[in-house]
Amino acid sequence: MSAAAPMRLLLADLAATRRFGGALARALRPGDLVALSGELGVGKSELVRAVVRSLAGAPLEVPSPTFTLVQRYELPGLVLTHADLYRIRDPLELEELGFEEALFEGALLVEWPERAGSWLSAERLDLTLAFAPEKGEHARWLTLQGALSWGERIARLVDEARL
Repeated sequence: MSAAAPMRLLLADLAATRRFGGALARALRPGDLVALSGELGVGKSELVRAVVRSLAGAPLEVPSPTFTLVQRYELPGLVLTHADLYRIRDPLELEELGFEEALFEGALLVEWPERAGSWLSAERLDLTLAFAPEKGEHARWLTLQGALSWGERIARLVDEARL
């Protein structure tokens, strides 16, 4: 993957995570793939909730698809598919999840992307969340890196999230 330089952003609290989720929602386009990495409990699902609620313009119930594996949302302007691969043990299990269809219909957000093997396109945005205890109990470091096609959008995301 030819990639833009990674950028690092401090999300000081849950409100900052939600602001970033709103910025990401505004940046998403049909065909976009976003890979969300980080330890269990770091806030990947919370970030997805912020994206979905921003696109919906309402405080929808947004469950984690840990057991269903995939949750699809038909939202104004964009169909969004959220996949959680935590329970996947072998990338061959992904054949039936419909990743290609999800990208054709809209955008795909994938938690635990490292479990997908080669199923994920190199044309993606990688978001890595990490605990930042030195900055506060609810603070997180967010590293953004994407294919060159994401370069300008990553810069805009960081600028919007800092406002």
